[in-house]
Amino acid sequence: MAELPVLRSALLADLPGVRHAFFSRKGGVSKGIYEGLNVGRGSKDDPRDVAENRRRAAAHFGAEPGALLTCHQIHSTVVTTADAPWGDARPEADGVATTTPGLVCGALAADCAPILYADAEARVVAAVHSGWRGALGGVPGAAVETMIGLGAERSRIVAVVGPCIGPASYEVGLEFLDRFEAEAPGSARFFRPGAAGDKRLFDLPAFVLHRLAEAGVARAEWIGADTCADEDFFSNRRAFKRGEGDYGRLLSAIALA
Repeated sequence: MAELPVLRSALLADLPGVRHAFFSRKGGVSKGIYEGLNVGRGSKDDPRDVAENRRRAAAHFGAEPGALLTCHQIHSTVVTTADAPWGDARPEADGVATTTPGLVCGALAADCAPILYADAEARVVAAVHSGWRGALGGVPGAAVETMIGLGAERSRIVAVVGPCIGPASYEVGLEFLDRFEAEAPGSARFFRPGAAGDKRLFDLPAFVLHRLAEAGVARAEWIGADTCADEDFFSNRRAFKRGEGDYGRLLSAIALA
């Protein structure tokens, strides 16, 4: 089987002993609206196809499927830790961190922002799912604190935001802006006028990068891929607009070599 096509960040690729990948929907076996590499066990896709897609993604890292660690994501600030394969377990959390080589920390998304983290010197990595709720609640910083608890140093942590809905695609109502201003004053700078007076365009990746900066992460970037605008990625919003009823999940993953 040919190697799966992935996106990579130079910030993470330059780190010794760290492997990472932002997968697209290319290279999988799912069909129909899930066509491609759907790794979401919470989707309505054929479980056998999802299992094969997950096997392929794990194999990309030279790992067994049980070593690909993804959570039952609940839009929380919970970041768990792992020191052994989970197998088929799906703990309720929105992030996973590890110091164990060979474990693949993964985050699922289909417009929400996946974040991959690493402190190469301390040998700590993490993957986090951050939609707008998680970003507003503080999950980007919660992952930093979890990593520090595992021996990482704040000043050494590198973080990269993977494929997510881009600022030109994320139109929201004014109540959305009001909530952000109430809970994170100054957030208005991450919104710009939408197509109508009562609409705004929200820059999710920029807000996540802001949350990372608040947590003391000095080296961070967005990979730049807009999941809603680019058919190479799964998108919840695009699927909703088309009345498709469900959607596949993308994988972003990181591991210690």
